[in-house]
Amino acid sequence: MALKTMPFDAAEYLTDGETIAAFLTEALESNDPSEIAQALGIVAKARGGIAQLARETGITREALYRALSDSGNPELGTVLKVMRALGVRLTATMVA
Repeated sequence: MALKTMPFDAAEYLTDGETIAAFLTEALESNDPSEIAQALGIVAKARGGIAQLARETGITREALYRALSDSGNPELGTVLKVMRALGVRLTATMVA
């Protein structure tokens, strides 16, 4: 009998602000722009989807899909608009 699997969807587990903040913090600490963009896309999906995010940011759906994809490389202005719409913000800490 073959093992039956289902695709993993991280958005299903991002159910509260604390979990979302921890998820995005991990992505930001990776220092990998594509991982950060992808994480923002996953949070957007968990918080109502790209269409909702497009309405809140004023950025087209297509541009958001491109920017927040695996190969996306969004501009800082786009990242800040997306984060504001998602209810999160960047903070700076000194690295030892």
